[in-house]
Amino acid sequence: MAADATPLVLTVEQAAQRLGIGRTLMCALVASGEIESVTIGRLRRIPDQCLIEYVNRLRQQNTQLPAAA
Repeated sequence: MAADATPLVLTVEQAAQRLGIGRTLMCALVASGEIESVTIGRLRRIPDQCLIEYVNRLRQQNTQLPAAA
């Protein structure tokens, strides 16, 4: 059985890299609750699925914006 190469949870740095943003912005998104994170022991991790949900919310917001006049 082949192991999935994508981890279930990512470090802040890995999640930032995955989104193509900086670590500081990623920390701000986590701190504000825009991107959900979990604590495993003393470690802060971002579930892979939460990044996908965040991007989907952004896409929804962009499609709901009114057309420019």
